[in-house]
Amino acid sequence: MLSPHEFATLMLVSSAPDQIDKERAELDALIERQLISLENLAGNHWRPALTPSGYSMLRVANAVRRSHPRLPDHLAEDPDEPA
Repeated sequence: MLSPHEFATLMLVSSAPDQIDKERAELDALIERQLISLENLAGNHWRPALTPSGYSMLRVANAVRRSHPRLPDHLAEDPDEPA
């Protein structure tokens, strides 16, 4: 099970991988669980990226969130689906 910080980091990797602080301790846990990998860019630069398992975890969490009956409609929308 992921901690709230690890889950938030996974979401950040999905939405803004270039904004991740390289010193985040949660990155190591997500790499160990094979939810993210590090893409080697030009030079000595890297960027975290979701693995298929990481993407699946976010899709399941989003489906659960959408199906929750108490969420307001605007919070239950799927950001991956066009409006």
